[in-house]
Amino acid sequence: MQTANKTARATVAFLISVGLLGIALLAVGTYSQPAAAGQAAEPTVEQLRAGKNFIATKVYDTEDDQRILKLFEGLRVADVSDGMDKVGLANIGLMSPQIHAAWKDTTHYAHRFIGIAVTARYVPTNRPPARNMDTEAFDRWVGNWYSKLSSEPFVPLIRKGTALVIDDAPDSDVGSIGSNNIMGWKLRGCVGVVTNSTARDTDEIATEKVPLYFRKVGRGIRPGRNEIESVNRPIVCGGVLVEPGDVIVADGDGVIVVPRAQARQVAEYAQATIDSDKAGRRQLYKKLGLPVDDSVR
Repeated sequence: MQTANKTARATVAFLISVGLLGIALLAVGTYSQPAAAGQAAEPTVEQLRAGKNFIATKVYDTEDDQRILKLFEGLRVADVSDGMDKVGLANIGLMSPQIHAAWKDTTHYAHRFIGIAVTARYVPTNRPPARNMDTEAFDRWVGNWYSKLSSEPFVPLIRKGTALVIDDAPDSDVGSIGSNNIMGWKLRGCVGVVTNSTARDTDEIATEKVPLYFRKVGRGIRPGRNEIESVNRPIVCGGVLVEPGDVIVADGDGVIVVPRAQARQVAEYAQATIDSDKAGRRQLYKKLGLPVDDSVR
């Protein structure tokens, strides 16, 4: 044992003599690699047990949002997809085709929208449904659920140009989005809504001309079906990561999510793509004797 200790000390002395202090300290088990500059400390077991988010939410100001949205004006999902290819993000950001427009306007394309993501996540509840009760008691139960369990805490975040993206309980027949609250969101500046789940009052939403992209129709109210889990955190919608501040583009071809960091490069290439496409189609319209429409203006 003493011989082994002497050997270890001799090795350390040699390593120090040639300037390899870090290796020397490792040899005696007293050295730990320092964290890189700016690197966050590893969470403790207690912090992990209490819940830990590992993707930080980046915050952007209104002016920056509007500058980005200006770059995307008039772009289609197809153009943006080309731009994503150009910057090395092929097949990234394209939501499942199951996420589709609830209604379409093929004259003025009012169903299309481009916005900045605000996110919300609802999860299926594991609480029991309401029992049979009188109307007054049921209304109190519903009101309590809406105010405490399945509220809309994201509403204050909605501003001009917001695209509300919701990760909901896809297997619950729940209409988290309806003809009333979607108009309230629009009033605050929301340009369109995307959900990986359901919505109800779809006839009225089509009449109101509020852009909505969803998986399928839902009929039930939120009470007894889902609960709000988080707001403005990274979510998954249509099989795609959506982070707050990302650019959302939606039209008849579906929905695409552009990571904020690549938004400017994507938009620049996409704009050149649509300019060329419109010029070519205008010539074809002229040769075919077709009147100019919104798609080529």
